Amino acid sequence: MIRLAIGTLRRHRGSYLGTFVAAVLAIALLAGGGVLLASVLTAKPPADRFAAAPIVVSAPREVSVTTKTLKKDKVKTKVKTERLTGAGTLPANLPERLRGVPGVSDVIADHAFPVRATTADGSPLRGRDDAPVVGHGWASAPVTPYTLTSGRPPGPGEAVVDGDLARRAGDTLTVTTKTGVRTLRIVGIAEPAGSDALPAQGALFLADADVAAVSGLSGPTAVAVLTATDADVAAVERALRAVVGNADVRTGDDRVRADLPGALPDYIGPISIFGFVIGITAFAAVFVLTGTVTLSVRQRLRELALLRTIGATPRQLRRLLGLESIALAMLAALPGAPLGLVVAELVAERFRDLGTVPAQFEVGAYPAVLIAAAFVGVVVTYVGARIAGRRAVRIAPTQALTETATAPTGGLAVRIPVAVVTTAGAIALLTFVPLGGPFGMGMSFLSTALVLCAIAALGPLLVRPLTGLVSRVLGVGGASGWLAGQLARAEARRVSAVAVPLVLMFAINAVMLLNSTLLTDLAADEQTARTAPATAQVSAPTGLPLATVDRIAALPGVTGAAATLPTRVVVEQGGKPEDYAAQGLRIAGAEPALDLAVEEGALGGSDSLAASSYVADQYGWHVGDRIPVWMADGHRVTLRLTAIYQRARGFGELVVPADLVAAHDPVGLASVVGLRYEGDVADRLRADFPGVRVTPTATAAPAGDAANQQGGWELLVVISLGFTAVAVVNTFAIAISGRRRELADLRLAGATTGQVQRLLDREALITVSVGLVLGAVVTGLVVGRFSLAQDGTFRVFVDAVTYLGMLGGVGALGLIAGALPGRILLGRPGPAVADV
Repeated sequence: MIRLAIGTLRRHRGSYLGTFVAAVLAIALLAGGGVLLASVLTAKPPADRFAAAPIVVSAPREVSVTTKTLKKDKVKTKVKTERLTGAGTLPANLPERLRGVPGVSDVIADHAFPVRATTADGSPLRGRDDAPVVGHGWASAPVTPYTLTSGRPPGPGEAVVDGDLARRAGDTLTVTTKTGVRTLRIVGIAEPAGSDALPAQGALFLADADVAAVSGLSGPTAVAVLTATDADVAAVERALRAVVGNADVRTGDDRVRADLPGALPDYIGPISIFGFVIGITAFAAVFVLTGTVTLSVRQRLRELALLRTIGATPRQLRRLLGLESIALAMLAALPGAPLGLVVAELVAERFRDLGTVPAQFEVGAYPAVLIAAAFVGVVVTYVGARIAGRRAVRIAPTQALTETATAPTGGLAVRIPVAVVTTAGAIALLTFVPLGGPFGMGMSFLSTALVLCAIAALGPLLVRPLTGLVSRVLGVGGASGWLAGQLARAEARRVSAVAVPLVLMFAINAVMLLNSTLLTDLAADEQTARTAPATAQVSAPTGLPLATVDRIAALPGVTGAAATLPTRVVVEQGGKPEDYAAQGLRIAGAEPALDLAVEEGALGGSDSLAASSYVADQYGWHVGDRIPVWMADGHRVTLRLTAIYQRARGFGELVVPADLVAAHDPVGLASVVGLRYEGDVADRLRADFPGVRVTPTATAAPAGDAANQQGGWELLVVISLGFTAVAVVNTFAIAISGRRRELADLRLAGATTGQVQRLLDREALITVSVGLVLGAVVTGLVVGRFSLAQDGTFRVFVDAVTYLGMLGGVGALGLIAGALPGRILLGRPGPAVADV
């Protein structure tokens, strides 16, 4: 049987080419997505700031919530955590207390804080790979260790920088922190042992006497503990835990987590992004590969009938098809798995350019992932062949003697339940899941996938009446059109096999692109509405300290000011801490300069909290409730809910007092100040605050990273579109190649090559139209429901240009894919065409 399977593959190399190509691409995409996800899940910080210290003590870098429930007379304890975006400080006297622990030889306090730096000409200064610049006291240089390569240690008003920064810094730097703006003179260059810089951060060292005033820190963010030569590190660690209380004692690879969170590459976002990538590619790969294998099996009905004629049993034919599919998929895995590494690197590079993943992210080679992708490809190909062969092998032996062979009908006992289940799942998601929330995009994709599965299960049943309608419209005009309509109606299964990949191609990509465009447009609209009351938007490349904001708001002629300080806030929901984007808000003046569309309550107050309507509904909050929150550094405070607002897109789900953000966020700088004013305030701003940008609100660019997000979605569309495009071409090629005898008969009956080509073109037009109609229906259902969940408006097109571009692009590809194989086949000599 194995020899027969291999011989069949050799004999039908051309007919199996489409399946082979589909399998190669499917395995490559599965491998690429798997490698990306594995790489980001196992990604580690590229360097350890505390490499020279065996033990590091730090404040917790995460929020933990413990819940206890009584279940069957047993107490079940659950601990949920959420990472913090800032670093809490340790008691100022902790280093001295740690010196007395047995086995400790020295203790070094590290005060780490983010620095916004510019050179003498006003150019922003960043570390390697656009990494942030982190400030420290000079006393903490040995914990890496950093050593001077030139110059001297810093004194008051001076700084030492790493070699990478020194090459671009010049003699002086202007540094901005939440405590103010200062000019520092560079007096030395320091390098870490074995390299010229830490890959993920630029280092700037101040005189220890200047650290508190520049950073605003009340204590160290970490304490490096050096042990005596003969000390037992494990014993010292245990002794330290008894002294530090709630602080974390870190050893080994965990020491790097004691660094400032903003100085470490963040892979939380990329995990969800690459998880979405693997979800899309896996669904498309399984969908396309199964359909391609099924169609290729159907093209061999006469051959299967001949084997039945000479005594082969259905079981033997199923085994033959299974072995053929395994052999073909294993052969496809040889180029497909390595190609996955290339795909992964190309995708990662594009995401690095967009800033969606850290610049330090590296794609690893994971043999287990490549093997798993190959295995999945083999299994899917095998299952597809078994499903297709289930009915095909029951073909009557006598059909081998007829001009055409048709697979037995049936299979509705399986198809209908699958369609019912998937349709019910899609309806449930579109009806009951809050698509307006943070998981809306993912749920819309899942809904689309379920609807497509239902269409695939009911393919011929759905396509037959639609083909009848479309073919009567597009089949008018000449004998070729009439015959194309007749053939399309008679071969509903063939039309379905070709149309379904077109439905997939249009619906999956259109839903992703239109929904992401909708979110971007809504965010821009809300940004415009939020800032409309202001005359101008004031900003600076490095941000604005609150003291500067207050000076700006106090200028003569300013009637209203609203400064926003971006941060992250953690709240608890059902025993689980959740992290939300938030803004610190400072309001001044009699006239509002920011409109959040407050629907209940009022903004402002020293202990106030405002929440978006989405979060308030999610948590069941009401104005007047006391809400405990954790700030970026882990500081817990209880605030009173004073307002619920609507315009949260591109802004944040929570609003807290600006002073609270400045005190507990590592950056603590205002990103923008909206001003209402009269007279020459803009000129005064430019004169009194060098480097400040004053932009009329009407021409101000939307805030946030909407462009990067849209770029990320467009990249996902390109990946999915490319794969499904190849699948469409493959499917058309397989379908046409299986009609050699039919086309030869038409030529023998007197049809010219031109007439046959026109027939195939008209059939392709009917098939593509059927696919696009079904795709438009799926897209309209999902996009319309998604749009309704966003702002109560039902939209189908969202962006007419994008929609028509997708429709025209997919339609053109389908028509080319339908016309080209036929022309190639008809261009061959007559005997080759007639050969079966």
